[in-house]
Amino acid sequence: MSDERGTIADLVLHPVRLRILQAVAGRQLTTAQLRERLPDVTTATLYRHITTLLEADVLTVVAERKVRGAVERTLALGGTSAVVDRDGADALGPDQLRQAFLTLLASVTEAVDDHLDQAADLTELFGFATTPLHLDVDEAATLQEELAELLGRYREPGPSRHEVMLTTVLVPSPEPAEPTA
Repeated sequence: MSDERGTIADLVLHPVRLRILQAVAGRQLTTAQLRERLPDVTTATLYRHITTLLEADVLTVVAERKVRGAVERTLALGGTSAVVDRDGADALGPDQLRQAFLTLLASVTEAVDDHLDQAADLTELFGFATTPLHLDVDEAATLQEELAELLGRYREPGPSRHEVMLTTVLVPSPEPAEPTA
C-alpha cells in the first residue's frame, strides 16, 4: 500500500486503528460492540478510522442489518494483512515504534485487568513469562514463521475452546560488553 496514507505500517500503527484491529482480531464485531470496547474513542473518530481501514481492505464488512432505521455493520479483518513486516518497521522512527508498542501494551493490560476483575478462577488459561532466546536475524525470521504456522491451528473457535490472547514480543538484549582478559 503506497497511496496518500503511506505504508501499511503508517495505516495500522495509528493508536486508535491499532486498537480497532486488536479488538476485531479473530472475531466479528458490530460497530456498536466496537464502541463498547473503545469507550474513550468518540463515535465520530471511531467511524473515521473504521472507514480508513475499510478503504484499505484491512477491515471488511461481513454483515449488515437495519437497527432503528440505521444500518449496523458487522466487521472482521479484511484481505490486506495488517502485519507490519521488517521493511515497514524499518521505515518508522523510534517514536512511532514506541507509540505502537505502548498501544499494544495498553491493550494487553486492559485484557488482563478485565480478566482479573471478572474471572472466577484467576489462573485458568492465564499466565505470563519471559524466555531468553539466542537467535541470529535469519533464525528470528524462521521463529516467527514457525510460530505463525503453529498458532494457525488454534485460531478457529470450537465448542470447548475458550479465546485467549497470546502476545509475543522479540526485544534484542543490549550487546554484552566484550570480556576483558
